Amino acid sequence: MTSTLGLDPEVTRKARELAARAAEPVIDLATAHTTVAVERASLRLAGMVGADTTHRAGDVPWVNRVVDTVQEHCGLAQGVLLPVSHAMREGSYTDLTELAEATAAGQVRYSIPSGNARRGAVSLSRKLVRAGIRRLDRNRAERDRMIRKIGDPPQRPWVYLIVATGDIDEDVVQATNAARAGADIIAVIRSTGQSLLDYVPEGATHHGFAGTFATQENFRIMRAALDEVSKEVGRYIRLTNYASGLCMPEMAVLAGLERLDMMLNDCMYGILFRDINPIRTFVDQRFSRQVHARAGILINTGEDNYLTTADAVDEAHTVTVSQLLNERFAHEAGLPDELLGLGHAFEINPAIPDSFRLELAHALLARELFPDAPLKWMPPTKHMTGDIFQGYLLDGFFNLAGVLSEQSILLVGMMTEAVVTPWLSDRDLALTNVHYVRNAAGNLREDFRPAPDGFIAKRAQQVLGEAVDLLGRITEDGLLDAIGNGTFGLMKRPADGGKGAGGVVAKDDGYHNPAIDFFESGAA
Repeated sequence: MTSTLGLDPEVTRKARELAARAAEPVIDLATAHTTVAVERASLRLAGMVGADTTHRAGDVPWVNRVVDTVQEHCGLAQGVLLPVSHAMREGSYTDLTELAEATAAGQVRYSIPSGNARRGAVSLSRKLVRAGIRRLDRNRAERDRMIRKIGDPPQRPWVYLIVATGDIDEDVVQATNAARAGADIIAVIRSTGQSLLDYVPEGATHHGFAGTFATQENFRIMRAALDEVSKEVGRYIRLTNYASGLCMPEMAVLAGLERLDMMLNDCMYGILFRDINPIRTFVDQRFSRQVHARAGILINTGEDNYLTTADAVDEAHTVTVSQLLNERFAHEAGLPDELLGLGHAFEINPAIPDSFRLELAHALLARELFPDAPLKWMPPTKHMTGDIFQGYLLDGFFNLAGVLSEQSILLVGMMTEAVVTPWLSDRDLALTNVHYVRNAAGNLREDFRPAPDGFIAKRAQQVLGEAVDLLGRITEDGLLDAIGNGTFGLMKRPADGGKGAGGVVAKDDGYHNPAIDFFESGAA
């Protein structure tokens, strides 16, 4: 991609070098630890499904029951799969569900095997996890086959639309109608607060709050519905959910098992906006991204959220810094650029002079820094006042900035933002706005070139320079300290605080997890 902003290649190179240096200690920390969520996710890959429906406090997923019991009996420093596979062999259980039921009944005593018993347990654990990995591979191949047969959306940016009724059956109605009206990607928003649950609910659900619970069955139901409507409309409709929160790794695995196409997955979102322990988040994030890489799932990062709490002009460089860090963490986990949907947003106060030029400068900067990444462009929310006519106009400007800067994924802005949960009619009007701008100005980029010494180019250069300066300070102080000091989104999150810290475990030298081995080797 030819540079239109006059960015100095040396400054760009330095920015990536500093991001790598800032990320390295955190990567080392992540590889030296596991979490209860990583171990539960590994059991799900091995084939453990279902829940204990007899518990007095409600259904408890079998993966939670088994991981908690293993942690109590022998700890998780060598992983859960080693003692589980040893118990399978010792007890001659026919499958993992039978083992889980025996665990709940108090009939299993987990231990770390040694010698020949360890070798047998390692062999069995690899066999169990290999089946899950191969299912990820088959789903990736099936996605590719369907896209070849049905076809991709013919225009970029892809149109991304949210459904959030709380009832999976009603979500299907809204999602399929949205696809017929022109949406290319359907995102099912999770029920409020699900990111703070340290378990994944079971089954189809019909009672979410401002969203629908993310469960394996709900994933399956929506994917099946979108497969049918994809055939009807003649383009493959992609499905998005969330790999974030305390169950980030499990969500990633369930997405791969049910052939979701995109997952929201950010290196710092849970830390900053859900107060989840930073170390827990970075450990969970690395494993989840390894799953995404294997399953061919495109991730969406969450830099847009920073601009809802911090000023979108003064703190624009923190978005660039986060994008560079997300890129580094993604590459280290095996995600290529084509699966890296870096996020940013149209959140500058529209009352500021030249607000649109500033938005365009920021969008063009992201496009030029990450030419091969399918960037996700987020609509205005912070300055939507309830004036639906002003909001509709502002969304039109957002759509125009999106096509001018060649964004890849355009989340549909709603004129009723800050008023009500959108009706189907609101979504239809919002899609009409997107289609008009995309059809009328979709090729305008080939005619648009910012003046070399003009406002837009200078603003982009300024933001990149400020990002390099900030990255320099982060490499000196450490990323965890930078997060603790409120560098991103004005949120101060110390490394020893936050939810889920008790679920972090330092690995022993004998730690065993065949899922990670398969991800890092590419074998199966």
